[in-house]
Amino acid sequence: MRSLDTIDLKIISILQDEGRISNVDLASRVGISAPPCLRRVRALEDAGYISGYHANVNAQKLGYGVTVFAMVGLHSQAEIDLQAFESRVAAWPEVRECHMLNGEIDFILKCVAPDLASFQTFLTRELTPAPNVSHVRTSLTIRQSKQAFGVPVHQKITD
Repeated sequence: MRSLDTIDLKIISILQDEGRISNVDLASRVGISAPPCLRRVRALEDAGYISGYHANVNAQKLGYGVTVFAMVGLHSQAEIDLQAFESRVAAWPEVRECHMLNGEIDFILKCVAPDLASFQTFLTRELTPAPNVSHVRTSLTIRQSKQAFGVPVHQKITD
């Protein structure tokens, strides 16, 4: 795909905040007609700039009252061992995000659970005894003060 122009960036910014906006409303907001807007959205999807759409659900209402960040150290950082760990993590529904880090911690996992006892069961039966895991440190969240999805596209528009 060609380089992104201001309209493409506006489309991405709006869809990032309002994924259910109609194509007609999106086109109006970015200042073009609906057919070329839809073509641009499809092109952005095909090029991988937009990788999907999701609903932002309320974890508390769905019974997930606990969010924990787990910092995981591995015995081996050989690529095959990293991939094996990532594959194992992908199968755990409690883990909502997994990031490989540079430094003394190899991975940070964002985990959710109905309660502390459920998280402790996951920690002691799945995560800590997993192959290649050398240590796990956890931090229980107290509250969330910000949740922003995607990236600050609006800054690129004004640059």
